[in-house]
Amino acid sequence: MSNAPLMPKATAVWLVDNTALSFDQVADFTKMHPLEVRAIADGDAAQGIKGMDPISTGQLTREEIEKGERDPNYRLKLQESKVVLPAQAKRKGPRYTPVSRRHERPSAILWLVRNHPELKDASIMRLVGTTKSTIASVRDRTHWNAQTLTPMDPVTLGLCSQIELDFEVQRAAKEKPIDANYSGATLLPASETTRKDEYEPAGRDSDDLNVDAVFAKLKTIGGKKQDDEE
Repeated sequence: MSNAPLMPKATAVWLVDNTALSFDQVADFTKMHPLEVRAIADGDAAQGIKGMDPISTGQLTREEIEKGERDPNYRLKLQESKVVLPAQAKRKGPRYTPVSRRHERPSAILWLVRNHPELKDASIMRLVGTTKSTIASVRDRTHWNAQTLTPMDPVTLGLCSQIELDFEVQRAAKEKPIDANYSGATLLPASETTRKDEYEPAGRDSDDLNVDAVFAKLKTIGGKKQDDEE
């Protein structure tokens, strides 16, 4: 028995359109990422895919769906199917891209190069299923269609999943070396902030003040004021 329905994306389309289940519940049942389910609900993904009723195929019951609608924390349980899917062998080599999607790969490469410059060519090749020469032509703007290319999210185009993109981005961030010369901004030491200015006006001592001269000037000012009043 498989842990996912026979057609996960088609099942997710049907559940989004015909039930009040949350994105997390649909994602958990179909083994998809919640962001992929949200994209289906927004109409950004799975366009043209006809929803498949899991009740008619015996993968879910109406009572199970109603339980999930009443309790958002409830996780749907897949009913035992009579069809047994063989275990999928691990895929080797570049990702296969359908012919109808191959013309969109340069737009996805341009989006990855601009939004995730830390990704290596090998990571982009795994995500989009392209070649190193195509990536280089998009980077250098020497691609034959470079003038009309528009950056587009590969997840939205259906070339890869959000989980695969997040995995490659996180791995590239871990492999990125840290600059050892930069240790962050620090405060100035106390010896710098409390030291006296070495440059003072010539011919004037800021510490010595002639008190007698100040009082004599004040008396002169006061006397001149009294003479004016008389």
